[in-house]
Amino acid sequence: MEERDFDVVGVRRQGVISGYVAREDLVSGTLDDHARIFDVADLLGEATPLVTVVGRLVQTPRVWVSIMGEASGIITKGDLQKSPVRMWLFAVISLLEMQLLRLIRGRFPEESWTAMLSPSRVQKAREILQDRCRRNEAIDLTDCLQFSDKRTMVVKTEDLRRVLGFDSQSEADEQLEELQHLRNELSHAQDVVSGRWPELARLANLAERILERCEAAG
Repeated sequence: MEERDFDVVGVRRQGVISGYVAREDLVSGTLDDHARIFDVADLLGEATPLVTVVGRLVQTPRVWVSIMGEASGIITKGDLQKSPVRMWLFAVISLLEMQLLRLIRGRFPEESWTAMLSPSRVQKAREILQDRCRRNEAIDLTDCLQFSDKRTMVVKTEDLRRVLGFDSQSEADEQLEELQHLRNELSHAQDVVSGRWPELARLANLAERILERCEAAG
């Protein structure tokens, strides 16, 4: 455990993982003397949604993955820095952006959204479009909106706020700004875990909740 820097390790009895030991306890006696029983609340099935795992890790330093009724893996807060989890978080926010764009297209046809943004933000979108045209990657101007632009339109549009479950402009602005910052941190490979519990769990739940409302909106 010291060589591999493991804090805990599973213990098998008759071929079955029945508990675990913590490295800090192993100062005397036998392994069996220090074996702990798994807390049922910390045993999560392999199909458990990641957002549930993140939320559980707010309350405990580790959770165990149960496969076919047996603890077969461990997840700690440090694992949330690994690529699969970062990609999941980024994917949730990217899907949210796509859904916001869909709602904006329906609410503001024929680029009528330009009246909602400052001239500088509209110009920024036009510059992105021009750059994509040069690379033969153009779609349309609306597709060149950035997260901050979509956030502005949601904040300013009452029916969009209502669809997404926001009670006020300030609530919409605050929550979407938090997700915008998380997106930027993820896209620049910054540390999103250290010193940010339980904030990260709250943001993950917030992103999924708003995404669900977006998807439910016609």
